[in-house]
Amino acid sequence: MKKKIVVCDHIHPKGIELLKKEQDIELLNAADVPKGEPLYKAVADADVVITRSPTPVDEPFLEAAKKLKAVVRAGVGVDNVDIEGCSRRGIIVMNVPTANTIAAVELTMAHMLSCVRSFPYAHNQLKYERVWKRENWLGTELKGKKLGIIGFGNIGSRVGVRALAFEMEVITYDPYIPPEKATDLGVKYTKNFEDILACDIITIHTPKNKETINMIGKEEIAKMKEGVILINCARGGLYNEEALYEGLKSGKIRFAGLDVFSKEPATDNKLLDLDNVTVTPHLGANTVESQEKIATQAAEAAIEAARGSSYPNALNLPIKEDEIPSFVRPYLELSQKMGFLAAQVNKGAFKSIKVSAEGDIGEYIDSLKTFVVVGALKESLGEGVNYVNAEFVAKERGIELKTSVGPNKSGYKNKVSVRLTTDKDVIEIGGTIFEESVQRVVEINGFALDVEPKGKMILFKNTDVPGVIGQVGMILAKHDINIADFRLGRDEHGHALAVIIVDDDVTPETLKELESLEACISVSYAIL
Repeated sequence: MKKKIVVCDHIHPKGIELLKKEQDIELLNAADVPKGEPLYKAVADADVVITRSPTPVDEPFLEAAKKLKAVVRAGVGVDNVDIEGCSRRGIIVMNVPTANTIAAVELTMAHMLSCVRSFPYAHNQLKYERVWKRENWLGTELKGKKLGIIGFGNIGSRVGVRALAFEMEVITYDPYIPPEKATDLGVKYTKNFEDILACDIITIHTPKNKETINMIGKEEIAKMKEGVILINCARGGLYNEEALYEGLKSGKIRFAGLDVFSKEPATDNKLLDLDNVTVTPHLGANTVESQEKIATQAAEAAIEAARGSSYPNALNLPIKEDEIPSFVRPYLELSQKMGFLAAQVNKGAFKSIKVSAEGDIGEYIDSLKTFVVVGALKESLGEGVNYVNAEFVAKERGIELKTSVGPNKSGYKNKVSVRLTTDKDVIEIGGTIFEESVQRVVEINGFALDVEPKGKMILFKNTDVPGVIGQVGMILAKHDINIADFRLGRDEHGHALAVIIVDDDVTPETLKELESLEACISVSYAIL
């Protein structure tokens, strides 16, 4: 049965194209459907919805969407989503936090440059007043200035790298990252917030929460250098706007570059009355490239959620965000995908599921186990299994759950393995995360591979003899199946395992034809 995804607001056409081509997905593009009752009718039987800021996912919306299992916010902010209401109903809420990273980074640098060179004001004087007065616009250089970055995540860290290219001295304050994340890039790390207040330029890149609202106020500004420059392309309200106004008016703050405001649209904000402010109307994600990434990543997340393979960037999973480091989340998503993959490849009555971990990720083995079990049981139980009841359901079915944490022997900093035993076979899949969030399956039943766990994949095991790859390619071509990626692993016993990522659906007839090849040992098909 097809899963229904409803797009409630306009997204880039690339995202719509992705959704349309999935044959197990029913798409309803309701972007032009009026809000209120007409939209409530459209989402009544939706499994997943994709929204942007114009659609309030509130109590009436949730009451209308009786079948809803997941909400994907195509963007970072989720102010329009009642996360608590979704959680009460068991609805997973996801966002797309990294698609606009480069756009936000480059806008931050643009504001920084505009502030030190008064670019918008010099531009307006020449273009609109037709006045040529170079002496009015004596700027300063970024080179040699000290930049303080509050928050060193995806955006803050990249701002730091670009600032170093301008030969700035860069220091960051972020109590939620290991110091080496900054120092490895050549950025100084501090635990003393006042070190940031002593900088020439300060930029903030934190989420908006109880801890960060009004993080920079009257007291903090009083401790800053005379003529400091402040940048905010993150969230409105991180700087106290009244204190910011007074600081700019007095000259304590030389310039401010702002893309966000406490209340938006900010057309009547008194900060706009000042001559030492550069402003933009919340353009952080407003690039062609960013909008395309947001749409495609939102579509991919919706597809994965509809299938139950994983919930990328879920915001209300049954794990307290302040109790897990940021590096753990990608491993949770990867673990669920590996469980889901294992169940599709090794079909049969489950006997046991074992989750093993190497490295620091081993501290979170119980959470990893929950995600693996959800992924494995989704294949047979669908919506009958969730993060709350997964282990109970498994034990009720007589499935033995095991965990193991050991020393790092694989050579990877962290590695998670899933071993699924059924009445027919055993499959073991290992995976790791590269960089900050790049998911990879690196081992399947002892075969070393490097596979992104995503899309439609054929697993083809064969005797390692000449001509097999060509035969497989000919069969797939015969059935109009395009190969997107081909990964091969070999063992010491004369066997090979190919993981073939394809663009098109694979029929049972195609699998039978592959199975009939003389070199074939086994063949299976999975969709993630």
